[in-house]
Amino acid sequence: MGVKFTRLKTQLEDEFPGDLEITGESTPSTSGWFEVEVNGKLVHSKKEGSGFVDNEQKMATLVDAIDKVLGK
Repeated sequence: MGVKFTRLKTQLEDEFPGDLEITGESTPSTSGWFEVEVNGKLVHSKKEGSGFVDNEQKMATLVDAIDKVLGK
């Protein structure tokens, strides 16, 4: 996995320890995919068009979606 994937995965796991399932895959034709699931609910999928979380606004949107599923 790439550096951006590892950095984001670590950041999310630090903020939500034990609550997330984060998966990704390198692909030869694109920059790969990145998905985040909370309690079996997909909250972010680069593969399905959400894009990569590469700025503060996208991170805030993702954190809000995670909080909503967790009932925070």
